[in-house]
Amino acid sequence: MKYNLVEMFVDDEIRRKAVEILDSKRYIKGPESEAFQNEFADYLGVKGAVTVSSGTTALHLIYYALGIGKGDEIIAPSHTFIATVSPAMHLGARPVFADIKEDTYNIDPDDVRKKITDRTKAIVAVHLYGRPADMKELREIADEHGFYLIEDACQAHGAIYGGKKVGNFGDVTAFSFFPSKVMTVAGDGGMVAGNDEELLERIAMLRDQGRTSKYEHTALGFNFRMSELLAGIGRIQLKHLDEWVDRRNEIAKIYNENLGEYAVVPEIPEGRHAFYVYTIRVKDRDGLRGHLKSNDIGSGIYYPIPVHLQPIVKEYVEPEHLPVTERIVDEIISLPMHPQMSDEDVHYISEKVIEFVRD
Repeated sequence: MKYNLVEMFVDDEIRRKAVEILDSKRYIKGPESEAFQNEFADYLGVKGAVTVSSGTTALHLIYYALGIGKGDEIIAPSHTFIATVSPAMHLGARPVFADIKEDTYNIDPDDVRKKITDRTKAIVAVHLYGRPADMKELREIADEHGFYLIEDACQAHGAIYGGKKVGNFGDVTAFSFFPSKVMTVAGDGGMVAGNDEELLERIAMLRDQGRTSKYEHTALGFNFRMSELLAGIGRIQLKHLDEWVDRRNEIAKIYNENLGEYAVVPEIPEGRHAFYVYTIRVKDRDGLRGHLKSNDIGSGIYYPIPVHLQPIVKEYVEPEHLPVTERIVDEIISLPMHPQMSDEDVHYISEKVIEFVRD
């Protein structure tokens, strides 16, 4: 496609860093990973961070370290990627799905309250598409009932809520650096971040086979480490993150102005949308996708099948009716969104969208 849905930023500094690390012959558990953790924690304004092998393993380690397992329930949105809940399911926990708010696509705190039982162990707040969830109310619910609030910020690097970066509101937060994300490591990679230093130390141990020294293992852990090569790339990507999020908001503003009633409303009190993707709703979604493709414009659907209706999830959890989630999934379509786009690109894509929906 001439107008790709996403594009990774690669410059000479990233290329030089890759060669430098390859030449160093230090490929795991080295200075790049240590520096990336510290720099990411500083960026968020939290006490610590732990590099891991993906956003999925970040969530797996979080659930495991918090003791979430057989007989426990986690409340999560269904309008998300399956990895929000599948690691907990591997541990024997049961996902309970709450509906979303139609204007934000994020989990609805009012429905969360309806889904609480005496088995609830955590709420998982997904900052979908890069827009922060309603963390004030979710924090109040978690504190009121005494269970964990986990942030799934895998799509929300650099997003701000209440004057702080996401990652400051839950008990612990997961990030993903998959190649399509707001920032990446040129492969699978992730980060666990937060202010509970004891929890982060446990997660750091668990990601490295549960070892406390080279030959001593005090817990059943995993090999969920990030390589030095990916950490080095992540460090350079992080330096550009704020300028990229600013540019994504500039692009979203142009889309908003051009698309009128189909546009996203980005206002967030004391906050900032990260615009991982720019998603609109149209009645003939498949027709629009075909029209965009014929004009060399990429598009995507995040996500056409809600998690609660996924075949494998229905084997474990009785399906429930989530009216907002089930209504929007046939209408959503995401348009190209990445910092390398020019204003002219955004105007052209907008023109082709309007050309179709007004015919």
